[in-house]
Amino acid sequence: MQPSMEFMKSLGKGSYGSVDLIKFTNPDGSNPYYQAVKSSTAHDYEYLFKEFKILSKLRDSPSIVRTFGTSLSRGVNDYGVRVYKMSMEYAAAGSLTSFMEKTRSLPDSLIRDFTRMILQGLVSVHSHGYVHCDLKPENLLVFPVHEYDEEDGGGWRVSYDLKISDFGMATEVGEKKSEFWEFDSPYLGTALYMSPESVHDGIAEKALDLWSLGCVVLEMYTGEPPWAFQESEELLPVLLNGNAPEIPESVPWDARQFLQTCFARNPEERGSASELLYHPFLRNVSDQRKAKVRVIGSGGKRTSVVVLKSKDFTKKALRVKIIPPKAPEFKKIINRPLRLKIIPPKPRGCNLVPVQ
Repeated sequence: MQPSMEFMKSLGKGSYGSVDLIKFTNPDGSNPYYQAVKSSTAHDYEYLFKEFKILSKLRDSPSIVRTFGTSLSRGVNDYGVRVYKMSMEYAAAGSLTSFMEKTRSLPDSLIRDFTRMILQGLVSVHSHGYVHCDLKPENLLVFPVHEYDEEDGGGWRVSYDLKISDFGMATEVGEKKSEFWEFDSPYLGTALYMSPESVHDGIAEKALDLWSLGCVVLEMYTGEPPWAFQESEELLPVLLNGNAPEIPESVPWDARQFLQTCFARNPEERGSASELLYHPFLRNVSDQRKAKVRVIGSGGKRTSVVVLKSKDFTKKALRVKIIPPKAPEFKKIINRPLRLKIIPPKPRGCNLVPVQ
């Protein structure tokens, strides 16, 4: 028998369909599970089918939202209209947009970790011959991973994985004049995240995703969209002139260098997703502990905080300080040996960021 399905809530709507949270329950009532189900009418079937084919090819790739099944399923919506459905894993923490709204300010270490995950996903996308074309916070999903930590008296912690979703606008590398590019609206994806060359000629190249990545990273640091324009018509001449978003001085130095690479006017100077993974901005990111959320009881009140632990400082190289001998009066010290003092690095503390 097939598991029963129960509609829980709407997760969002897009140009080519809607996404709902569905609860699946086995006939015996055991092991209920949740999936995000994307539905499109017959009119938009080709877009959903194209997205399903791409996600099926990327099914075993890191940092890409996972789809289930070997084909789209068919059904009828509440209005009696035939719809096609695609089941995907459910991101309980929502999109990066909603996640940033809840946390208000993302910690630096988490921004670097999320950037690494996006690049890992782009490596897979580009290696399969596709350009995502619509990389933005709304299309990046946050997945909480719960772990029990026995340290410090025990407690549940949660780390976060970030995955790329919504491949409805994905295009094969080098495809000319994408179906989404029009002369009066020359954007392959969302205007605020498009690169100058993609607007100019409408050709989808891998470098477009790297420019969009820069826009996302900048937004994670500032909490604001990369451009202040309200209308795409205002942005068009700025992009056609090859301008890039302004990077505030408050952004860390190595992050600014990373962003400048993503915003290089010459697309070839942006490099590749694989090369950016080795940028100093992401150096040793994998050694850092991910952001954790601990639920702490204080006077019967439960409070959630993000606990950011620094890298294990014992792995850092020790510094050697040469200490010359003290010079006693009226004695020659030229031949006396020097002493070495080993100075271990100081451990960095924890940062606590409230979670609403």
